[in-house]
Amino acid sequence: QVQLVESGGGLVQAGGSLRLSCAASGRTFSNYAMGWFRQAPGKEREFVTGISRKGYRTYYADSVKGRFTISRDNAKNTVYLQMNSLKPEDTAVYYCAAGDSYNGDHYDYWGQGTQVTVSS
Repeated sequence: QVQLVESGGGLVQAGGSLRLSCAASGRTFSNYAMGWFRQAPGKEREFVTGISRKGYRTYYADSVKGRFTISRDNAKNTVYLQMNSLKPEDTAVYYCAAGDSYNGDHYDYWGQGTQVTVSS
């Protein structure tokens, strides 16, 4: 089992920045690719970005390319999501997940989510 706990969400104005963190415990963190997903009210959950086990490869949804950056620190068992130039449409609950791939497929473990609200 892997336990994931997100933090860093909050309320920010459009154009602002937030940095989300996801702390992992349980099994060896570096054995898992990590991803960030989000779900806005009334919408399906969507893949935002992913990172490979050692952090060499990343993948971004078109909607966040150039604005969001995923990174990980395997020594701290933590994955980060730096979000810049935030837009109201980025408002959602953000979830981190651990699994086999960094491109949005097949995640086995999920955090409880953290709310991000971007005001216009």
